[in-house]
Amino acid sequence: MAATHRDPTTASRITELTTFLFGLALLVVIISELPSDVFSPESQSFFFVIGAIGAWRYSWWAVQAARSTWYNRMVFPRMRAEADAVGELEKPPELFVLCTSYRIEAQVNFQVYDALIREAYEFGVPTTIFASISDRTDVDVITHVMDSHGWPKNVEVRYMFQKGDGKRSAMAEVLRAISRRLPSPGSLLVSMDGDIRLEPGTLARSLSFFQAQDDLGALTTNNRAEVTGNDATREWYDLRYAQRHLMMSSMSVSRRLLVLTGRYSVFRADLATQPDFIELIESDYVDHWRFGNFKFLSGDDKSSWYWLLKNGWRMLYIPDVYVTGFEELPDRRRFFASTTDLMRRWYGNMLRTSNRAIALGPRPMGMFTWWSLVDQRLSMWTTLVGPTVVTLVSLFIRPSFLFAYVLWILFTRGIATSILAWQRGRFSLLWIPLIYYNQVWGAMLKTYVSFRFNRQKWTRQGISTGEPNDPVAASRQRRMGHVLHGFAYGLLLFALLLSTGVMAPPDRVSLHIARDQTWERNREPERIDRWLGSALADKARDSVQLPPGHFRLEGDLLETLQRHALARDKQILGNAGTTTLAISPALAELMRGPDDEPIQNAAQCTVDASCQLALQEHYLTLVDVRLRVEPNAPSEVATANP
Repeated sequence: MAATHRDPTTASRITELTTFLFGLALLVVIISELPSDVFSPESQSFFFVIGAIGAWRYSWWAVQAARSTWYNRMVFPRMRAEADAVGELEKPPELFVLCTSYRIEAQVNFQVYDALIREAYEFGVPTTIFASISDRTDVDVITHVMDSHGWPKNVEVRYMFQKGDGKRSAMAEVLRAISRRLPSPGSLLVSMDGDIRLEPGTLARSLSFFQAQDDLGALTTNNRAEVTGNDATREWYDLRYAQRHLMMSSMSVSRRLLVLTGRYSVFRADLATQPDFIELIESDYVDHWRFGNFKFLSGDDKSSWYWLLKNGWRMLYIPDVYVTGFEELPDRRRFFASTTDLMRRWYGNMLRTSNRAIALGPRPMGMFTWWSLVDQRLSMWTTLVGPTVVTLVSLFIRPSFLFAYVLWILFTRGIATSILAWQRGRFSLLWIPLIYYNQVWGAMLKTYVSFRFNRQKWTRQGISTGEPNDPVAASRQRRMGHVLHGFAYGLLLFALLLSTGVMAPPDRVSLHIARDQTWERNREPERIDRWLGSALADKARDSVQLPPGHFRLEGDLLETLQRHALARDKQILGNAGTTTLAISPALAELMRGPDDEPIQNAAQCTVDASCQLALQEHYLTLVDVRLRVEPNAPSEVATANP
């Protein structure tokens, strides 16, 4: 019996088993150590913040998942049937292929062109392959492939050597060469990377959609990968493809996409050879208030997408057609550093283009697509709410919140993984931590790049650009980015400090006390014991009105009132809350505040919550007065008679 080889694109069973055992052990520890008081009323602010943000984010994600399912189960099958029917009768008059390669290994090069030439021959229309290459050995490989296929009559290969200044200029040269050939109406252009292998039937099963839909400007297909690297690297790539499948399917319900992937996309040739389309591919740039005018280094797939979006053309994702990419991290020994470099480049391309796409408004793309672009800008901040809140609450309120948060992560990411696996057709436990890694670390990178998106780097080509040539200007630009980034995150942190109760805003009494201490620190309060005692002793008066100001009461008031017994309860009225009485600690012990508790440091006596001083069988009620407990004043103070 032949040995069964495991799929080289996925993690091994040993890795999956290890992940399962580790996750199970973590779950047991969390449940056993989770304090019972973690769900107490004091936890309401924590769960409200996390729950509110989670409800918003996951409800939006659920909408995307539902749309994806609707597209794959209901919408796309009808499109597929129509395209297949038309494809049997019609084909494009010509096909052009733009394939860019930069230092691709000979073995990969052979597989790529072998599959491409086979597909072009079987599709049967006149096909011109423009091989944009960087090395003479690429010519030898392609010649060998053509020899092995017997030099098909309908396939022509033209070589164009790259300048070495990036992919954009290489693509622009090919597009101009195609435009000079005056493509026939209805001709199509395939744009693909030099490390993408077409699977059997790719051309026949994707190009027919253009014959079926006259308003279709471009399409892209599903992806899979053959990854060189460890299990985590394999699953990281496959997870990204699963997430891409869900998002692309959802957007296709609106006949729009958020990117036309450079790995493999197809355009109408008459659109791709428009002068302004070629110019945008070659010299796309942005004018920014802080960075000035700078050209894009990578992100050609975002430029082509933006041109079609701006001009109102439809786009489509073909989920049942796969192309295979040969993927490898820039440094396979450093997973974190390599994935960070890749995500920083991808997110930079997204952020450099999304602002101007959002500025187009919903009209050329529809409300759902437009809001999806806006949501890309919002999600990078909302994703940081959870980690920030749990850090604050665990440090300053209760460490047990960390256990509740880990349970939340396992629950929500477990559900997300299950939905992605259902649509992708396979499941991996590694996706649960990898989803969280992509979300949180990805959000941190997005916020970082959003204040520095002029800084660009393409790892394979070793090209970087975007900053001023003057070191002083570049340093000043970087410092400003740090300041703005810190300020933006500081606002988020401040809002979360207040909403979680870690830092409470000052109440009214505290604000009044702070004002008094600041404005009246050097002003000695007037002492009114004798005057107030005489006024209260007047049997004809039920209340005594105090003027606005800062006054002091000490024990002399009690002596005066004891000598002149009160006939009934009386009130001391302040002046609309602008009257402050400084009372001695001894007098404070005899008084009751608004909550019927002894006055400790300060109290605000209002109409609805008055303060009282008990004198034998009668009470003095204080209204519209601020009380503040202070040590006894010096003996020489002025006595006022308001």
